[in-house]
Amino acid sequence: MSDLIRRAVAVLEGYTPGEQPQVPGLVKLNTNENPYPPAPRIAEVLKNFPADSLRLYPDPMAVKLREAIARKHGCRLENVFAGNGSDEVLALCTRAFVGPTGTIGFFEPSYSLYPVLTAIQDVAQKPVRLNADFSWHMEPGYVANLFFLANPNAPTGIQYPRETVRAFCQSFPGVVLVDEAYADFADYDCADLALSLPNVLVARTLSKSSSLAGLRLGYALGSAALIEALYKIKDSYNLDRLTQAIGLAAIEDGDHLRSNAEKIKTTRARIAAALAQLGCTVLPSATNFLFVKPPRLPAAEVFAALRARKILVRYFPGPLTGAFLRVTVGTDPEMDQFLAALRDILG
Repeated sequence: MSDLIRRAVAVLEGYTPGEQPQVPGLVKLNTNENPYPPAPRIAEVLKNFPADSLRLYPDPMAVKLREAIARKHGCRLENVFAGNGSDEVLALCTRAFVGPTGTIGFFEPSYSLYPVLTAIQDVAQKPVRLNADFSWHMEPGYVANLFFLANPNAPTGIQYPRETVRAFCQSFPGVVLVDEAYADFADYDCADLALSLPNVLVARTLSKSSSLAGLRLGYALGSAALIEALYKIKDSYNLDRLTQAIGLAAIEDGDHLRSNAEKIKTTRARIAAALAQLGCTVLPSATNFLFVKPPRLPAAEVFAALRARKILVRYFPGPLTGAFLRVTVGTDPEMDQFLAALRDILG
C-alpha cells in the first residue's frame, strides 16, 4: 500500500497541535487561546443568521469581509486575501511561490508547522538557527524562494526590531511572509511593509485577539500580484457563509478586540513580574503567552507536575527550547491558580 502514497507524505511527521483534553476543572494554558469571549456582535450574528441561506454557495471571493479588512488597514480590496485560518495562507504560499527545486526558510525554533508545510511540498528547507538568547542573525548570502518570518516569534514571544525586519525584506530576493498571529499584543506591526514592498505578505489570524480560534479565519495583506497568485490556487469556496458573516462582525468591532488585548497585556505584565520574583527567567513577550525557564527544576519536570495539578502548559523539547515552558495568558483567576501551583512545585 505504501507505494500508493507520495514518499514525502509517507515519511512525514505531521504537525502536532496543542492538546485539547476534555477534563473537568482543567486550567488550559497550552494553546494560546483567548480566555475572554468574542465580541457581543458575534452572538447576534449567530442568533439572526438565516439558516436557509446555507443551501447556497458562499461568495468565493469573500468580498464584503475583504472590504472590511481593507478599510481596517487602509488598503484596497485587491491587497487582501481571506483564508481558512492563517494556516491556509501559509500552505498556499508554499504552492504559489516555491517550485519543485525551490527552498523555504524559517527560524529555528519557530512555528512548528513551517517545516511540515515544507516537507509536504517536498522542497528543501533552509532553517535559520536562532542564537542561544533567541536573537536573530542571518548569514551573508542567504537566499530562498520563500521565508516564513514569525514576528512576534513563537514559541519565544520575542518581537524583532522593525528596522531589522524591514532591512531583511528589502534585501531578500524571494517572498517574505511575515506571520503576525500575535500582532495585536505587540508593540508594532508590519502591515506597512506588505503594502509598500512587492515581495512581502503579512498574515493575520482572528484566532487570538478576536477570540475566534474555533472559527478558522485568517487573512493576508500584500501587493495585488501576490494576492492574485493566492486566489488562483485556493479552494473554490474556502470560506463558508457563516464564517464570512462572523468574520465581518469581528473585523468591524475593533474596540472589543483592543479591549481584550489590553486586558491580556496587563495580566501578562503582572504574571511576568511574579514569575521573575520566583526566580524564573521570563523572555520579553509581545504575545498572549510567556516563555518561562523555571529555576532549580527541569522544565519537563515542572510541566508534568503542573499537569498532575490539572494545569496544562506547553513544553517543546529541543536544545534551545527544552529548558522553557510556554504559558498562555489566561484570566486573572487562572493565572493566580497557575502561580500558586508553581510556587508549590518549586518549593
